[in-house]
Amino acid sequence: MKDIRVATVQFNHHANDKNYNLSVIQSYVEKAAQQGVKIIAFPEMCVTGYWHVSKLQKTEIDDLSEFVPQGETCQRLLKMSEQCQLSIGAGLIEKDKDGNLYNCYVMAMPDGQIAKHRKLHTFVSEHMTSGNEYTVFDTPHGCRVGILICWDNNLVENVRITALQGADILVAPHQTGGTNSRSPNAMGLIDPQLWHNRKQDPDSIRSEMQGSKGRKWLMRWLPARAHDNGMFLIFSNGVGIDMDEVRTGNAMVLNPYGEVIAETDCVDNDMVIADLKAKDLNMCTGKRWIRGRRPNLYAPLTVEGNELTPYQARFSTQK
Repeated sequence: MKDIRVATVQFNHHANDKNYNLSVIQSYVEKAAQQGVKIIAFPEMCVTGYWHVSKLQKTEIDDLSEFVPQGETCQRLLKMSEQCQLSIGAGLIEKDKDGNLYNCYVMAMPDGQIAKHRKLHTFVSEHMTSGNEYTVFDTPHGCRVGILICWDNNLVENVRITALQGADILVAPHQTGGTNSRSPNAMGLIDPQLWHNRKQDPDSIRSEMQGSKGRKWLMRWLPARAHDNGMFLIFSNGVGIDMDEVRTGNAMVLNPYGEVIAETDCVDNDMVIADLKAKDLNMCTGKRWIRGRRPNLYAPLTVEGNELTPYQARFSTQK
């Protein structure tokens, strides 16, 4: 890996308004390019909007979807990438030739490549299908990148396999925080009025976003994904109203030791920039631990138990 400057963005998307959302993406891409950024990450499904999709019929989701890479969104991202000479990651809804719909994240690169990841654990709609492949690829910037979307990152096996496939950097786009979790110790709803009053009273909404419904929850597990697997991690997220929930932002970049090297506590749209130093990968804890693995002991990980589909698991009331 070569040293590289990266950026991550949190922004409040507009549901069903691709033109608006792509205009926000373009604005940040241009700002990032002026500061020497080579990879910029935007949130999960930020082009289409996210949580409102849970209330849509399949035909309505299909209307929002696009082919990848032939669709308009990918072509616009490729054009931005070529003009600004940086790689752009953004989330959308993909459809395939058989009519399946995916929560998809694409990375448009200035050499004309498009990498895509289909979320492995899709639950936003029962009309959408989960992907079945890991996504790790070389970039024109001298680094190898993996992508895992939101809940994909909560299952430790996914992050380990991404590391084993040689990722130097994990791009982790989310729409999280402020969710209506059934767990008494994981997140929780935030009063939308606090978001609407953010200009007059930023401290109240910041307290929620930085507290147990936002950053404090992330800090329980997110640093471990970087540390235990010896990768840089770029976390992007929505911020503000997402239908009836409030996303908590906290865009950040972590090094392979799980240390936060850049982050924002802004309660609105924002971008953070970080310089990733290749030397930090050398002999970092996670890489050393991986070399000490004993794969012959891990067969039980592949034995099926009482697993549910991602949609069922997310909304199940079973203990």
